[in-house]
Amino acid sequence: MDLLSLRYFQAVARHQHISRAAEELRVAQPSVSRTIIRLESELGVPLFDRYGRRIRLNEHGAAFLRRVDRALNELDDARRELADAAVAGPGRVAVAAETLVQLAAVLTPFRAQCPGVEVRLFQAPLESMRRHLLRGEVDFALASQPLAGTGLRSQELVREDVLLAVPPGHALAGREHVTVAELAGEEFVSARSGHWQRALLERLFAREGLTPRVICEGDEAAATSELIGAGLGIGLMPAVARRTLGARSPVAWLRLDAADCHRTLTLVWRENAYLSPAARAFRRLAGERLMPDKA
Repeated sequence: MDLLSLRYFQAVARHQHISRAAEELRVAQPSVSRTIIRLESELGVPLFDRYGRRIRLNEHGAAFLRRVDRALNELDDARRELADAAVAGPGRVAVAAETLVQLAAVLTPFRAQCPGVEVRLFQAPLESMRRHLLRGEVDFALASQPLAGTGLRSQELVREDVLLAVPPGHALAGREHVTVAELAGEEFVSARSGHWQRALLERLFAREGLTPRVICEGDEAAATSELIGAGLGIGLMPAVARRTLGARSPVAWLRLDAADCHRTLTLVWRENAYLSPAARAFRRLAGERLMPDKA
């Protein structure tokens, strides 16, 4: 069992496909297949179930993958730590977030304090952020939904209200509060399934035994207010959006009479993972600067 075999196994487990793993590794498919067969022979158990040309990670493979991920992450962390020490530099920082706009408040002071640092940002839904973290591909995930798991640590940054936005002239526009039950027949503009706005909307409706009518879904959070203002539907938006839009807001705002109608923004990282000086500075600034004012 060598490191190359483990890298091959990790890639195949990630893709559940030999050809795709070979493409990622930039090696010939037969080489990957032979490596997996040799690894299974050495371990004495199959790591994948075969269904014709398709493969699926089995329970032995899943257990082995957890250990392999941990071992390779440690080696990658060691390489980064020694590389940072060799050049006496601040290193790099990589962050995944559901929406990148919420990082703006911390990036300006961060770049001022850590000039020249390589910053890598990834926009990703919740489960993708979890995978990025566990594989060591990012230092932090900035999550608006609970992101927990073995080996993960988190810091709550802020909890803010989530408001209902409606078009000007809408029947609800003159009100201050509304119940979820009153929204049963409304059409919603929302994010795709898996994003925090959609998860919250579905959770609030499910509590009342209802299903929201989503007629527009996408990944551009910044476009939500404009679409609602154009009369396409109504939608949930964080209170920070109302502060940001201010007097130029194209929508009217109401509060929902519902428990837990809020967003909790959390910074998550791998426990015991190596964090470069740049990453440690980012974590400190995130706690100090990221959305400090609550509405």
